[in-house]
Amino acid sequence: MLVRNVGVVDDAFVTVADGEALPDGAIIVSLKRFLAEEETLKRRNSPLGVRLQTSESPEVLGERVHGLAVVVFAIPAFRDGRAFSWARLLRTRLHYKGEIRVCGHYLRDQLAFYARVGVDAFDLPAILSPEDLTAALAEISNVYQPSVDGRPTIGDLRRSRATP
Repeated sequence: MLVRNVGVVDDAFVTVADGEALPDGAIIVSLKRFLAEEETLKRRNSPLGVRLQTSESPEVLGERVHGLAVVVFAIPAFRDGRAFSWARLLRTRLHYKGEIRVCGHYLRDQLAFYARVGVDAFDLPAILSPEDLTAALAEISNVYQPSVDGRPTIGDLRRSRATP
């Protein structure tokens, strides 16, 4: 089930395995396939996404990231926090404006933190519901650290109250 900031949506993208024939329409391929077949994939003139393992840095995409409709981070285990860093890097250093999606093994407690670093779509595992996502995103009312979501920090709020 794919959930974006607007709610549950049909996923227009098909994930294509390495070596599998390319279907018509929007597709998501592995980083390895993207790098090997980049020109062929771009000539298709359909929305294109890349699926990264958490061991693969999105920095390898460089400026090519701006030609992608979606970047997906496949999380192998909830203990693997690299997708948090990669999502933030995409938004801040690479200035990526497209969709960042997570899939795989993550927990409800991590949802709000993924949203804070720029993830805007979640391929929800069976243990999570859209209601879980909505509730998780609303649980943190104030934040201590700045992030890509632009929310004022507790320090910002304190300073604004102290200013006459």
